[in-house]
Amino acid sequence: MKPTPDPTPADSERRLTELEIKASYSEDLLDTLNQIVAQQQQAIDQLRREVNLLRQQSADSGAPVFRSLADELPPHY
Repeated sequence: MKPTPDPTPADSERRLTELEIKASYSEDLLDTLNQIVAQQQQAIDQLRREVNLLRQQSADSGAPVFRSLADELPPHY
């Protein structure tokens, strides 16, 4: 079996540059994903506030609680 030759300084430099490029792309992707997650969390928080407000309005107005149409069968059943 033939021994593998030692990498030349140019090979090592090329590999190091490729790794730096990959790390840079990974870091950029991570930043983008973090921004998306933060935006989604803000949207979820806003939706929760709106649902709570709607629940309060419903309770304050004395409106009947939501019921399924299956609960309201016609009289002939």
